[in-house]
Amino acid sequence: MTDRYAVIGNPIAQSKSPILHTAFARQFGHDLRYEALLAEHDTFTEVVSRFIAEGGKGMNVTAPFKLAALEFADTLSDRAQAAQAINTLKFGPDGVYGDNTDGIGLVSDIQDRLGVSLEGRRLLVIGAGGAARGILLPLLQAAPDYLLLVNRTEHKAHDLLADRRQAGKIEAGPLGAVAGGRFDVVINATSASLSGAHLPLASGVFAPGSLAYDLVYGKGDTAFMADARELGAGRVSDGLGMLVGQAAESYRLWHGRQPEVEPVMAMLR
Repeated sequence: MTDRYAVIGNPIAQSKSPILHTAFARQFGHDLRYEALLAEHDTFTEVVSRFIAEGGKGMNVTAPFKLAALEFADTLSDRAQAAQAINTLKFGPDGVYGDNTDGIGLVSDIQDRLGVSLEGRRLLVIGAGGAARGILLPLLQAAPDYLLLVNRTEHKAHDLLADRRQAGKIEAGPLGAVAGGRFDVVINATSASLSGAHLPLASGVFAPGSLAYDLVYGKGDTAFMADARELGAGRVSDGLGMLVGQAAESYRLWHGRQPEVEPVMAMLR
């Protein structure tokens, strides 16, 4: 019997999720049908409920419904609770389970694919919007020596860290707070690169051999990656690996099997 899964969003035609999960299913010989569902703000609950009633087993959630999915779920993972946003739903006899796999997708891409350990490192995260929400807990669980979260609107960075702030260990501040700091991993969690905008990065922000990682992905270097190269970053990466990694974690949650990401990355490149 074919198992049904889907991704829901608006817009949704650009989603790579059907390609990713179909590729993962081929690795295990799973009989899977994965579709893309378009919804409006006032039809999200109706579309998801109908999908469940028709036998759907799980669903990925993309913009702008990650907060709506939070309200729809019956139980949440620690990751979803920390992020206060959901990108993965699992439907079962006990109800709707909500998770957020964005952060583990990022951490696995940095540590497993790129080979950069986060333990004991100095991390800088730029941006305090929805993308940053999903990655903070997994980054902190990777045991960095120090993490600084900065944002143009400073109070949003403080709000996002909430009670996790620890002087000298985990801190938040304005963009200017990076001046004089040297970081081993710098993560752009803003949407600036989508429009080609440049962030006001301070010189000296990149430590020798550092990694600059942009959550945005595309063909060639993003604006952030290009700027990071000029400012001395040792390595740069876009967010395609995170995209594949978060999808792989969703697949593991649904099927109990961990897909190989490298062949899928090669296919997408």
